[in-house]
Amino acid sequence: MHTLLRELGVRQGLLREAPPLVSSLLLAEAFFKFHSFTLECLAFLATWYVTSYLWSVARQAWLARRDVQT
Repeated sequence: MHTLLRELGVRQGLLREAPPLVSSLLLAEAFFKFHSFTLECLAFLATWYVTSYLWSVARQAWLARRDVQT
């Protein structure tokens, strides 16, 4: 997290990671009931990783499509 904020800055870091973070928190709260903090934390981190990856792929595709149209 420190490296992300140091490399991108707070504003860019939040723009990139806020949507995946919020969606991961909502998914974890709704579906993860493992009765173990460690398992729920690991599942949340894995969900955040996957949603962040999907968000970045969608963002890159959107930016590429926008560049082609202009």
